[in-house]
Amino acid sequence: MVSSEASPGEVSRVRPHRLRLSIGAAVVLGLVVLSTAVGLGIMRGQAAPSESVPLTASAASPAPGGDLYVHVLGAVERPGLYVLDLDARLVDAVAAAGGTTDDADLTAVNLARVLTDGEQIVVPVVGARAEPGAPSTGSADDRIDLNTADQSALETLPRIGPALAERIIAWREENGRFQSVDDLLAVPGIGEKLLEAIREGARV
Repeated sequence: MVSSEASPGEVSRVRPHRLRLSIGAAVVLGLVVLSTAVGLGIMRGQAAPSESVPLTASAASPAPGGDLYVHVLGAVERPGLYVLDLDARLVDAVAAAGGTTDDADLTAVNLARVLTDGEQIVVPVVGARAEPGAPSTGSADDRIDLNTADQSALETLPRIGPALAERIIAWREENGRFQSVDDLLAVPGIGEKLLEAIREGARV
């Protein structure tokens, strides 16, 4: 009759076998866990693009043409430096600065004027001297400012009629401020002789 109790020698033979089984099971379990973790990681990586929030056009890249810098001062709500589109006009700069104050003299500025990069805009108060950008008829020395004069003021220059006055304003709006009186030569219809005739009565 075989005894149900194992002898000490038999026990020593059984324990190593059970130990080997435990180690093998642990290894298999570890591989299963590792495989599961890797699988979850791959699934998460594939799912990430669908969960991401797409960038808006403004966040992904700067606004097209938004590289015209102007400095707005005077009778506006928020004076400061503003970045506008290249085709912006003076009214856009004033709007960016929060609009004008109650004492602003809007008759002294041309809100429809095309802006140039790097210019300073000063909106004067009522009763103040008009600053650059205003449709002034001239200055203290009675010369016509080519950069601020309106059509009627330009027509007071020698041999400048309505057509040439309109061309001067159109050139100014398309190309920016005149840097010198000689820049009038770039205006269609104005040559050397006409320039000499109006040189003494014009300034920039």
